[in-house]
Amino acid sequence: MPSAEAARVRVLALGATPRRARRLQRDVIVDTADAALVSRGCALRVRDDDGHAYLTYKGVVVPGPLKVREELETSAASAERLLAILAALGYQPIFRYEKFREELDVPGALIAIDDTPIGTFLEIEGQEAAIHDWAARLGYSPADYITASYRSLWLAAAGDTMRAGDMTFGTGPA
Repeated sequence: MPSAEAARVRVLALGATPRRARRLQRDVIVDTADAALVSRGCALRVRDDDGHAYLTYKGVVVPGPLKVREELETSAASAERLLAILAALGYQPIFRYEKFREELDVPGALIAIDDTPIGTFLEIEGQEAAIHDWAARLGYSPADYITASYRSLWLAAAGDTMRAGDMTFGTGPA
């Protein structure tokens, strides 16, 4: 999308109902020194969502037009405390990224507007039929779907993956 405002106008025009207002999310992907999770196609994320902390395990992506994977998530009192516990277990940050997110409800799905340092994206979560339906209503077909992670998109934007760094506001791909 060209901007978060353009995305909001487009989604609201379809009758969406605001669920959660725009707020900053700070995410940290962690892994072991030998990249045990990344090498298997999995991820472990710590999220600070406007002061609320979450730990999320993401399993291997199932091949297909949609990004489908096992997700296990729990909340905690502090993202910093989660990172300290994970560090004690041998997990270290490998990628940090930020985005402003707002969420809107539509029948059968949730649409998130993610405003990131590399652009504005729509994420549709729900059952497969609802995802395709709402994507079509927004003018998108499966050929338009982006299933890459924000880390992959950031590294691609950086060109040189050895110098990419973290995707935070105020920084750009190296």
